[in-house]
Amino acid sequence: MKRLLSLFLVIGLAVIVAGCSSSSSGDDGEVVLGIALPSATHGWMGALIENAEEQAKSLVEEGTIDDYEFTTADDPAAQTSNVEDLIAQGVDTIVMLPIESEALSPVATKVKDEGIPLVIVDRELTNDAATVVVKGDNKGIGINAGEYFVDQLDGTGKVVEISGPSNSVTNQRSEGFQESIEGTDIEVIASQSGDFSTETSLQVMENILTAQEEIDAVYTQDDGMALGVIQAIKEAERTDIQFVTGAAGSKDVYEIIQEDGLISATFLYSPLMVNDGVKVGADLANGEEPESAEVIIPATPVTNENVDEHYDPESVF
Repeated sequence: MKRLLSLFLVIGLAVIVAGCSSSSSGDDGEVVLGIALPSATHGWMGALIENAEEQAKSLVEEGTIDDYEFTTADDPAAQTSNVEDLIAQGVDTIVMLPIESEALSPVATKVKDEGIPLVIVDRELTNDAATVVVKGDNKGIGINAGEYFVDQLDGTGKVVEISGPSNSVTNQRSEGFQESIEGTDIEVIASQSGDFSTETSLQVMENILTAQEEIDAVYTQDDGMALGVIQAIKEAERTDIQFVTGAAGSKDVYEIIQEDGLISATFLYSPLMVNDGVKVGADLANGEEPESAEVIIPATPVTNENVDEHYDPESVF
């Protein structure tokens, strides 16, 4: 009788332990996707956040995944904490857009060490922790913009570059631009960060306009920054600047291009890229092997010649 009672106790303990080990999300047979994005309420990032959650909801509704954990953060420390929480919850895959490439690389290594597939969207890491990277063609944006400047300025002129904050996106867009104008008489007379912000770019451009008496054109690495730049130019009543370019493909910039305004071109970098990231993440969560380690969205130039093909008056961005 004692042996039988001991056997029941052992079986009961095993059942309790098994129940505890499967209580975390992702460990109970459910397929759960973790998403870690920067915070935003508007603009490119706001549209990306909206697209990401809509895509995740759609995947749940169609039964591709059972659930998702959605997080946003205002700074790298908060995003690191969010990712650590997702690891602790036992999600099956994490999709992350790093606020800062270098700052988020260490926690990405933790994800890899835990054996959790990691999909990086937009801004690359400084290590090899990502399973798949989904990004726009950042160097292609710079290359195409540089070619546009060479063509429009006949290979000579003084230009200003308004870049983003320090990350892989900014570096590649600058490198591509410099590569295209190399060997021409186009000179970058000022290059400053507008922090991917309309307001910051307005202030930065105001200072540059004060310091530089002659500017032929302005290369900005983002449509929102381009809007701040043209506001500064208009308020300063400068007439020497022939054109400004952006990057992304926003509705506001498309409308300016349609009206032959000061912004004459932009280069596609759609917030819809996150849909690809979430879909890839869902595939990895279901145990599928990635088709490729990189998914690159082309940096198509948009000018008054083809803007109508891309303009959507109902777009959120």
